[in-house]
Amino acid sequence: MRFIDLAATSAAVKAISGRRAKIDLLAGALRDLAPDEVLAGSAYLAGELRQRQTGVGYASLRDLPPPAAEPTLTVAAVDAAIAEIAGLAGPGSQGRRRDLLGALFTAATADEQRLLVGLFSGELRQGAQAGLLADAVARAAGVPVAVVRRALLLAGDLKAVAVAALTGGEAALAGFALRVGRPLTPMLAQSAPSVDEAFGTVGAPAVVDVKLDGIRIQVHRSGTDVAVFTRSLDEITPRVPEVVAAVRALPVREVVLDGEAIALDATGRPRPFQETSSRAATRGARRAVTAQVKGAGRAKSGSPGAPATAGDEPAGSGPVGAGPTIAVAAGATTAASTGGGVALTPYFFDLLHLDGTDLLDAPGRDRWAALADAVAAPLLVGRTTVDSVEAAAAAFTAALDAGHEGVVVKAPDAPYEAGRRGAAWIKVKPRHTLDLVVLAVEWGSGRRQGWLSNLHLGARDPATGGFVMLGKTFKGLTDELLRWQTERFLGLAVERGDWVVTVRPEQVVEIAFDGVQRSTRYPGGVALRFARVVRYRDDKTAAQADTIDAVRAIHGG
Repeated sequence: MRFIDLAATSAAVKAISGRRAKIDLLAGALRDLAPDEVLAGSAYLAGELRQRQTGVGYASLRDLPPPAAEPTLTVAAVDAAIAEIAGLAGPGSQGRRRDLLGALFTAATADEQRLLVGLFSGELRQGAQAGLLADAVARAAGVPVAVVRRALLLAGDLKAVAVAALTGGEAALAGFALRVGRPLTPMLAQSAPSVDEAFGTVGAPAVVDVKLDGIRIQVHRSGTDVAVFTRSLDEITPRVPEVVAAVRALPVREVVLDGEAIALDATGRPRPFQETSSRAATRGARRAVTAQVKGAGRAKSGSPGAPATAGDEPAGSGPVGAGPTIAVAAGATTAASTGGGVALTPYFFDLLHLDGTDLLDAPGRDRWAALADAVAAPLLVGRTTVDSVEAAAAAFTAALDAGHEGVVVKAPDAPYEAGRRGAAWIKVKPRHTLDLVVLAVEWGSGRRQGWLSNLHLGARDPATGGFVMLGKTFKGLTDELLRWQTERFLGLAVERGDWVVTVRPEQVVEIAFDGVQRSTRYPGGVALRFARVVRYRDDKTAAQADTIDAVRAIHGG
């Protein structure tokens, strides 16, 4: 397939807003790919490169050669060129990479160069999300959409699913199954503004879980091999030796667990989320693996797909009000043994596989009963069953009193819908919060002179693939956060002015606010009232930020 034709499809998808029309365009392009081009071509249509690391930075894309007058590139040729660039290492690799990149862009037309820049920079905003592409793959291959989506959730890799569907059809897609060691996209929860609404959606009886403000973890164990993955499917096994030790101590042979890891103080109350997230990202923790969790390694089979983390939906046993206890399974490390940082304690709320049996399609009550049998109570998130709104509200209040984020109200008869944000799990927090993307930052004044301070906040626009600005805030920023964000956003800068620094839209930040008001100042027609920073969400990508539609829904239309 000519690369120019794929570039034209990308531009056309970006230019139209109708979902059906987008799917038609994407499906047409997928059909035109040769079998050996599907892997790379489906990645390009998803706005990404097949190669996760290329060594090509933003600065390399600033001074490009003049575009070619006529198209000569094919999808296969582009993929081969990028593979060669990504494979360079050692002395002289920087110069060789520069030459190869120049040759590729010299051979590309203006439209092809635009697509290449978007792919290398990760900023191809064409409105082709994973859901649209899954539908397009199904249409191009002539297979049921549900089969493609199921395979995608189990594989965690759209490219692999596209290859299977377009070369082997439904039979090949049936080969995707839960495999211990290969992470799958976690089930997510919808949000509700109140316990009453959440309980009304789920119905009685309902299960109420404490919602921890930790990092989401999915833990796979096969024999003594343990692998820990984040919400985005990144592997963090070396960074969390205490989690590895706790799961290795369980009386099971094979298991896949869903849960949270959180830093607690000496009284058992949650420490600030930044401490939890920074501990999970501490490289020094890797040294503790050898010392404290000797032999900890990856699960044998599978490899992580695309990246996820952080506190989303907990569960467990015991009274919700009490919250999780401090005790950790035998062998877990202490704060002193994790590279000098605070310890992370794992708590689990779901069980997806146990000793050769997949439990994804089992109702929650069965999964949770099996979980309680396999995992000791101190490692289970607080959970209670309620039959009334009053009981659910009492559980919510108790969770907040214990210092937790809120609760998740769950339907006990629902299966584990990997990758879905369905109505079976409803999270309730005591305030409005949104995960937004930082679009620009203003230099501070007075006490904040020399630091980047006031954040320009944007919500994701699914129709365009871009972002809609909702307002600014400098509230909720400690001196430590100001120092951190100054370094972070200067590293993301695409334009530095005397007053405003425009940045690549990559950093997600959780914003609390009191409400949404109509606004003529911002293009989305709405703005946040009394916005303030809660925390930075390094566990989320910009593609996972909240949408402008979610903001308008809070406003009431």
